[in-house]
Amino acid sequence: MYQGEYSLVGSELSFYTRKLEAQLRFQNIPWQWCFKTPERASELEARAGTHFIPLLMTPEKWVIHDTIALGPMLNDRFPDRPVIPTTPLQRSCCFILEDAWNHWLARSCGHTRWCYPDNVNWMGPRMAANLILDRSVDAPMSEQEMEQLSGFGQGAHDRFGKPAVDKIGAGADQGESMRADFKLMMEALHTHFAQNDFLLGPRPCLADFVLAGASKAHYLFDPEPLKWLGEHQNMLSSFTDRFFNEDAAEDEDWLANDKVPDTLGVILDYLQGSYFPYAKANVAAGLAGEEYYEYDYGFGPTRAQPNPQFNMARLHVRDELNRVHAFDNPAVKALFAGRGILEYYLED
Repeated sequence: MYQGEYSLVGSELSFYTRKLEAQLRFQNIPWQWCFKTPERASELEARAGTHFIPLLMTPEKWVIHDTIALGPMLNDRFPDRPVIPTTPLQRSCCFILEDAWNHWLARSCGHTRWCYPDNVNWMGPRMAANLILDRSVDAPMSEQEMEQLSGFGQGAHDRFGKPAVDKIGAGADQGESMRADFKLMMEALHTHFAQNDFLLGPRPCLADFVLAGASKAHYLFDPEPLKWLGEHQNMLSSFTDRFFNEDAAEDEDWLANDKVPDTLGVILDYLQGSYFPYAKANVAAGLAGEEYYEYDYGFGPTRAQPNPQFNMARLHVRDELNRVHAFDNPAVKALFAGRGILEYYLED
């Protein structure tokens, strides 16, 4: 590979942009921001073949999209600080948890950002700081700039925010169930992080970057999810700071003998009843060519539209599990027994 600096194209208020930033930071990869302003958008989208963010521009001047693909690529390019375990159980947990958080956290991130008018209005000028003014949200804004950009949030809500959350069944009508599920998720994370720095113990993996990205761009930034966090704010702040403070997480190793923390079962219990009913229904509907489907994550039927990305990600995880013969590994089978999770990745 060419030596040099990577450019992270996106927004500081973007879940997946911050996910990729967390990995770049932890692996000590040289990088710089490139906010996706209107002046840059056409060229970047033509080169990447998508309007989505983030994009990563490599020293070879490749422009690559999709953090699911970028994570393993950077792991292989910078092997001195790996973020994917090599042993069967830890590697399986890494990819399964990344898949689950990637899709499930998008619901609460989108709902809390776009379904509350005060949050939309507060967030708008700050999003515009990156996308219009080409500068960080940390830079002070004048009263005149705040006034000029005051309608940006509502415009973004109407153009893509509301349609996006409605499509995944996380719209304004889901407020009660979204808040109740968010509480369950934070309780599970609190139990785990009371004893561990990261999801797999002393060292982060791809899945940690997802949670860090959602927290940095949404849960710990927007006013609405901050109100939801309550007693869990310090826990989530401490976790997120391990990636975004100047003092990066120390380069510890994963647990010896392919072990994972006992408390990981609490997180799997949560995902078993939340993400996986959602994902299974999504994939089944997509393969059947259905326009809509319903899923129940404990709060009654929720209607959504299928997303082909779910099945693409599922098959990607299955390939990674097959690479280490996870479906025949006693430790993997024991941890996931009775959860229906391995079966989700095995299904044709």
